[in-house]
Amino acid sequence: MVEFLQHYGYIGVFLFFVLGIVGLPLPDEIMMTFLGYLSSIGQLHLIYTFLSALLGSATGITISYILGRKLGYPFLRKYGSKIFITRRRLRISQLLFRKYGSALLSVGYFIPGVRHVTAYLAGIACMSITRFAIFAYTGAIVWCATFIGLGHVLGSNWEMLFDYIHRFGTKALYIIVPLAAISFGYYFWSQNRSVNKKSS
Repeated sequence: MVEFLQHYGYIGVFLFFVLGIVGLPLPDEIMMTFLGYLSSIGQLHLIYTFLSALLGSATGITISYILGRKLGYPFLRKYGSKIFITRRRLRISQLLFRKYGSALLSVGYFIPGVRHVTAYLAGIACMSITRFAIFAYTGAIVWCATFIGLGHVLGSNWEMLFDYIHRFGTKALYIIVPLAAISFGYYFWSQNRSVNKKSS
């Protein structure tokens, strides 16, 4: 990942998340947390990293939505396996989409395998672009801020996060998301404080 980032920089971060959301089996959360760690040691800028990941995620999920809206189920049945959207993933996502509706576009980012399918289903269901954007882009903001923020705060201990998730499963999110919000809040507060000190 270090070599990839050194070669492609923020454009590489953008493309990584475009492809990851569209369906390729890339380690999205691991990459984001690692990016947060790199920002904590000064190799990347935290805000540029966050924006690159956010724009990549938003672009990827928009492409998926458009494909679902224009090409429908026949596309997923024929080509889904080529972008690692298996019938099992599709079936599970359909059940969750029926149960939770638009909210799954936001929450689905945190469920591996599901986040790759929700936008296709939203497009197939002809969800309005406005409704799609509200839920999908809000979810992308929270998702990127969560893992990049925690990587930034945890620093060299960033890998501990995945031990915690493995141990406690999705329940870990009740702690992870608030911690990420606090970490980003602290970052902006400290940046603002340093600017005020310089100006005074």
